[in-house]
Amino acid sequence: MSTTPHVPAAHALTDVTGSDASLRRFLHGLPGVDAVGLEARAAALGTRSIKTTSKAYALDLAISMVDLTTLEGADTPGKVRALGAKAVHPDPTDRTTPATAAVCVYPDMVAVAKEAVAGSGVKVASVATAFPAGRASMAVKIADVREAVAAGADEVDMVIDRGAFLSGRYLKVFEEITAVKEACGDAARLKVIFETGELSTYDNIRRASYLAMLAGADFIKTSTGKVAVNATPANTLLMLQAVRDFRDRTGVQIGVKPAGGIRTAKDAVKFLVLVGETAGTDWLDPHWFRFGASSLLNDLLMQRQKLATGRYSGPDYVTVD
Repeated sequence: MSTTPHVPAAHALTDVTGSDASLRRFLHGLPGVDAVGLEARAAALGTRSIKTTSKAYALDLAISMVDLTTLEGADTPGKVRALGAKAVHPDPTDRTTPATAAVCVYPDMVAVAKEAVAGSGVKVASVATAFPAGRASMAVKIADVREAVAAGADEVDMVIDRGAFLSGRYLKVFEEITAVKEACGDAARLKVIFETGELSTYDNIRRASYLAMLAGADFIKTSTGKVAVNATPANTLLMLQAVRDFRDRTGVQIGVKPAGGIRTAKDAVKFLVLVGETAGTDWLDPHWFRFGASSLLNDLLMQRQKLATGRYSGPDYVTVD
């Protein structure tokens, strides 16, 4: 499908990012992606079937990996509190159901979300840097991040400047990511959103993956969920290959978060197969893999209940987000 890219050892990373020219040379020196091979591999992995006992484990694992998300202009404190309560106890009738990994909200709702999940272990993630378009000055983007962190965000989901990236201004994108990482400090992990649907090519997705990892991302994330094309098995597979190869060369492990368009338990299980078969079992953990979703959790809960009882409880079994 593609040759494993040569990634410098950790001590040589400063040489790669020392100038716009060296960064461009490295990113454009990555092997081109075989699109046909990539999509065929993703499709083949998507046909894998799993046993009933494995399915029960997979459903619980997927629930524990959900970043339960509300990013709407009509968000209210009441809606965020309800979302937080659902994240902590997704199925109030069955306390064996795992909590979700996080709730994801806008910066002005972080304090409300923190209160809603207090003491539960559920993280609060906040989008920032003028999400979803990223069209703002650097000062505004950093202020956005600092507001979220000051309010208690455990994780920050930033968007890259796609205009800068697509016009080849890689050092600008690199410097923005490093500045946001600095603004997060030790308080919050940083997820870097590419908006893969706007990057046009798999080669660009691979370059964005390495650019973000070199800049200090803790996670690389496909999408905002606000455009037509979001997470797909193929683009997620490509990003999983990138984090695997990056750790092989540098010893640094980076997480992956597909977001947008993953709505069913069947879809979620397919993505978990991608993770296990591509990056490996080390990534089958909420610390290293997340689903950015709002409606996915409901289907996971209904499938979990069906597996336990042999029947669906109907649409009233779960809350409507």
